[in-house]
Amino acid sequence: MFQRGIWAALLGTTLVTATAASGPIEAEALSSGSCNAETAAVPERSVLAAGGKVADWQLSHLDNFDYVPDSAFRRQTEAPRDWLQAAFYIGLTQFAGVAGQSRYDDAILAHGEAERWGFDQRPRHADSDATGAVWVWAAQQTRDSAKLVPIKARFDAVLADPSTVSLDFEPVPPSGGEQPCQARWCWSDALFMAPPAWIALTKATGEGRYLAHADAEFWATTEYLYDQREHLYFRDSRFIAQRDAAGRKIFWGRGNGWVFAGLARILNDLPADHPSRPRYQALFKQMASKIRTLQGKEGYWPVSLLEPQKTPETSGTGFFVYALAWGINHGQLPAVQYRTSVDRGWRALLAAVQPDGKLGWVQRVGAGPDQVDKDDTQLYGVGAFLLAASEVSKLPPANRLSTAKQEHCLPLRSSALR
Repeated sequence: MFQRGIWAALLGTTLVTATAASGPIEAEALSSGSCNAETAAVPERSVLAAGGKVADWQLSHLDNFDYVPDSAFRRQTEAPRDWLQAAFYIGLTQFAGVAGQSRYDDAILAHGEAERWGFDQRPRHADSDATGAVWVWAAQQTRDSAKLVPIKARFDAVLADPSTVSLDFEPVPPSGGEQPCQARWCWSDALFMAPPAWIALTKATGEGRYLAHADAEFWATTEYLYDQREHLYFRDSRFIAQRDAAGRKIFWGRGNGWVFAGLARILNDLPADHPSRPRYQALFKQMASKIRTLQGKEGYWPVSLLEPQKTPETSGTGFFVYALAWGINHGQLPAVQYRTSVDRGWRALLAAVQPDGKLGWVQRVGAGPDQVDKDDTQLYGVGAFLLAASEVSKLPPANRLSTAKQEHCLPLRSSALR
């Protein structure tokens, strides 16, 4: 159980560090008696500095994953074409676009060259599709369509023989192994991993068949796993009938973070005139309205969204901050309603960054809500942090301190939203 004394120490250390490292504008915002330091708006340069610090720590630890305690998950973390590394590199592609540091582009391109723009041995698994978005980014950055040959071959094979298996997650092959439904997108995480890569390929090539497949499969999964009353996704079919000890439905924080961030990525590449765009926008706004109400008082989102927040958790929080900030930046969400959540969430993420740049409080690899410790970190948590940094850094400067004064500095204003 996370104690309030540790909360105060952690947050205080981060704010002192931020004040010392920032210029006079941020120091004034943090120390002003007219505004609470925890909820003051954040200058762009400090966002980029924090993102760079976290990115650099992770890049310096890509040859040693001893910080992952479970040996099985350590082997999975080491896999250069699996979803864990893909999620990190997806975040790094977006951060590279705002950081202005060529070393991030170079790191991504070197990774792709080392892997020859290829995939692992699972021809239909969304976790394996995820790295495809990184390869598409690289092809566009270098204007080299040859980098797209492996992903086109992979996706064309799926289109030539699309799977029609049930999305029920329960059945397991008699001989063991992965559920048959994972030939499709039958778990919430998959909606971050696969559809954005498929849609990005259409954007890069102009070939609409990839988008058509992604669109159809996305809505099939949504019809199966999206709770129309709660406006949240079950992680997979096993959770639909489950309840926690208090009788509440179980909606995994990171699982919904995967979907919500995936929606932002889909909308980013979806053509403005695509017939499904209004449907994606409506879903994005509906989820945003619900997600805003579930943020904990310390700025993090709970590991199980309908339960009270018991501990920090940065992977789900990073995805939520990213998507909410993306919504503001792209005119999908009004800043007057959502900027408070973004600023508080970003402050919470900063509070979890250790002095050397290691991001803590990342729930370990799993398939539902679970415990988390301050020293837990993982590639996807860093990827989520970098996605968040990429969008928070682009929030309109005119809204920063004015929004802080209007929405953060008035007593009880933010608590009324919850």
